[in-house]
Amino acid sequence: MNHSIIKKLNLLHKRYIYIEKKLSNYKIYNNQKNLRVLSMEYINLSLIIKPFIKWKKLESELNNNQELLYDEEIYSIVLEDNKNIKIKQKKIEKEITMLLLSKNNDENNRNCFLEIRAGSGGNEAAIFVGNIYRMYIRYAESKGWRVKIINVHYGDYGGYKEIILKIIGNGVYGKLRFESGGHRVQRVPETESQGRVHTSTCTVAVMPELSKSEMPEINNNDLKIDTFRSSGAGGQHVNTTDSAIRITHIPTGIVVECQDERSQHKNKSKALSVLVARINAAEIAKRNKNESLKRKNLLGTGDRSDRNRTYNFIQKRVTDHRINLTVYRLDEIMNGKLDILIKHIINKYHTDLLLSTSKVNEN
Repeated sequence: MNHSIIKKLNLLHKRYIYIEKKLSNYKIYNNQKNLRVLSMEYINLSLIIKPFIKWKKLESELNNNQELLYDEEIYSIVLEDNKNIKIKQKKIEKEITMLLLSKNNDENNRNCFLEIRAGSGGNEAAIFVGNIYRMYIRYAESKGWRVKIINVHYGDYGGYKEIILKIIGNGVYGKLRFESGGHRVQRVPETESQGRVHTSTCTVAVMPELSKSEMPEINNNDLKIDTFRSSGAGGQHVNTTDSAIRITHIPTGIVVECQDERSQHKNKSKALSVLVARINAAEIAKRNKNESLKRKNLLGTGDRSDRNRTYNFIQKRVTDHRINLTVYRLDEIMNGKLDILIKHIINKYHTDLLLSTSKVNEN
């Protein structure tokens, strides 16, 4: 098990023992509110701490067996015992991981909206959006997910100024949720005659689809709805009917467009679904602003300095700056093998999640 995870589990274990002592003191029953809070925390902690205690006992057995390995007569027996102990430990580690995952199971299994927008870098940024879009499409295909295009703004020389997708399938949001933020590319553009390296950016936002019961109530008076003619690739209906929809949420200033469907009604429905997802994401960002595990705004600024990940085409490397991970497998990643990065980010998230299960003070 990862050293940082063990360290945090030990902190939770100390908290568990502390609450256990508190609950054994009869004076706690004088404060029913405090009793309820501590009892609930104790129950939640016990789900993780009990298997961790078993894991620690097995770890102690492994350590004790190290001295026995010097005895030639029982060497093979001890090796077999160590093998069985490690199998048991792996089983417990999976149990702890599943307990952590189950806390976010409902949210992780949702469909999501994925928005990609060109940042700094002009035409090259729009081309980079096209590259990132294809990367996510190939990743979705490898997972058996369905992808629907909500809206597209094409770049002047290829790529996209903005593209909004809805991705449908099992575990979509759980896999893609950490893709939100700034993505930076370093490469020599095809239009660069002197071979100079350019840096361009795009921003990615991933938002879970909300159920009807979760959707925030929106006053129709707060909406400004405009219709216009579709533009860009799309067939004979383009520029012939005012089927495209632009919805502005006046209180927040959030603007959503949709022109993918021939029907104005369908475009409006799609635009509203994206709008409520954005409003919800803004509310979550606002609530989390002062939490210990701060989260950046979903879209960031689009500046070169705002980056979660860098794609360096010259060195064929990808660096995720949040977890200080660099891999020299750019071609594979751009072809949709995103799990190369995602698995490490999710592991880091699960490690950090341990602290959020309880009010643990490391001091």
